[in-house]
Amino acid sequence: MSERPYVTLSCAMSIDGYLDSAEPHRLAMSNAADLDRVDDVRARHDAIMVGASTVRRDNPRLLVRDAARRAKRLASGRLESPAKVTVTASGELSPDAAFFTMGEGPRIVYCTADRAEDLRARLGDRAVVVGIGADCVTMSALLDDLGDRGIGSLMVEGGGTVLTQFLGADLVDELHLVIAPFFVGEARAPRVVGPAAFPWTASRRARLADTRQIGDVVLLRYALSDRFGTRDPDGSAVVAGWESVAAELP
Repeated sequence: MSERPYVTLSCAMSIDGYLDSAEPHRLAMSNAADLDRVDDVRARHDAIMVGASTVRRDNPRLLVRDAARRAKRLASGRLESPAKVTVTASGELSPDAAFFTMGEGPRIVYCTADRAEDLRARLGDRAVVVGIGADCVTMSALLDDLGDRGIGSLMVEGGGTVLTQFLGADLVDELHLVIAPFFVGEARAPRVVGPAAFPWTASRRARLADTRQIGDVVLLRYALSDRFGTRDPDGSAVVAGWESVAAELP
């Protein structure tokens, strides 16, 4: 079995811990400068992942936007944008979603084994459908499969269920958490994480590796595994340690 991908979890939340509003329109948690930083982080990874609910709700393209970053990826022998990954419990994914129609990179959809055949028929050649698990897809099994497919680094962008699954299973190497300068305060709004037995507690604190003010938001970068800082941001090389990487964040 190949090594699992290096996992960077990236999300933005309100001061009171919400990912979004309960309203149909998306609530912008970040600003232009931070979105550009996220674009840079995307460009350094082999694959980007969001949950199926995010695909349905936000219809994200998940592409590298900056032309210079796309050109740099091409010059290094990679595609312009990373591969796209999602996971679905219901199998309810439209083949017309931007996830499947925008960009030239591969798209990989994970589901339980019993839903794979129907999902392959629905999506056709727009995605590789991988059925793993009888009752649910575990993120550890998903990472094992991505590693076998040659994915060396994965950026996970949400939503809350996926973030909870990765964090609760102790599968994240580093966390990029952006705090927006406002409250949401809506009972039905999605939170960053749900209930779980998280490995980081009052007696096992996460290591804060870096902080940065970006306009009116704050970025907190946490080291969540022993692998933190053992690779360049694009996953291509070994570096001295986490201290040497902390200052490199765009």
